[in-house]
Amino acid sequence: MIKNTCKEGGKPSFFKGETMKIILSTDNAHKLNEIGELLEGKVQLLSKTEAGFGDLHPVEDGDTLEANAFIKIKDILCDADDIVIGDDTGLFVHALNGEPGVYSARYAGPEGNDEKNRKKLLKALDGVEDRSAYFKTVIAVKRGEENYTVEGICRGKIIEEERGNSGFGYDPLFVPEGEEKTFAEMSDEQKNAISHRGRALQAFIKSINLA
Repeated sequence: MIKNTCKEGGKPSFFKGETMKIILSTDNAHKLNEIGELLEGKVQLLSKTEAGFGDLHPVEDGDTLEANAFIKIKDILCDADDIVIGDDTGLFVHALNGEPGVYSARYAGPEGNDEKNRKKLLKALDGVEDRSAYFKTVIAVKRGEENYTVEGICRGKIIEEERGNSGFGYDPLFVPEGEEKTFAEMSDEQKNAISHRGRALQAFIKSINLA
C-alpha cells in the first residue's frame, strides 16, 4: 500500500490561510509546465511523485478519454479540501473515423513514441484530401467526495509535413482553425490561449473558483 503523504494531521489545506494543493496524476514535465503557467502561482502544484505517489502506474485501458482520466486519479488520496486531477487527450481525425482517438499516445505501439506516432499518422493520411481533425482533452477532478470532468476541444487540420520545434505529441502536424502556425510553432502563451488542454484547464480553474 502506498502511503498518503499529502495529509498533514488531517487538517484541510485552507486551514488558517494555507494554499490549496492540486495534485496532478503525472510527472510529465510538459503538462506540469502548461498547468503551472495557467495557475500563475495561485495554488501549490504537486506532481504525482512530489505528492508521494510516484509508484502508481495505472493501466489506461479505458474505452474513452473520460475513463482513462478517472483511472489516473482513482488511487490517489488526499485531504478533503485538496484536489487531484488527471487528464487524457486524444486526436480525432475525421478521415480516419476518429483515429487515433483514445489511442493517440500509443498509436504506433505501446511505447508511446511521439515521432513514430506522427509518421504513422502521415502515412495513414497520404493522398487524403480531408485532413480535418480535432484535439480533445478531458480532465477528471476529485475533490473530497466530489468527482467530475471538464473538457476542452480545439478544431483544426493535419498538415502534410512537420513544422516547428516546440510542444510535443502531434503538435508539429496540427494547425488550429483560424491560425497559420502549428502548435509547435507557437509560443507557450499562444498555444495555451487556444489549445484543447488550455481550454480544459480554464474550465477546471473556473470550476474551483480560481478564475
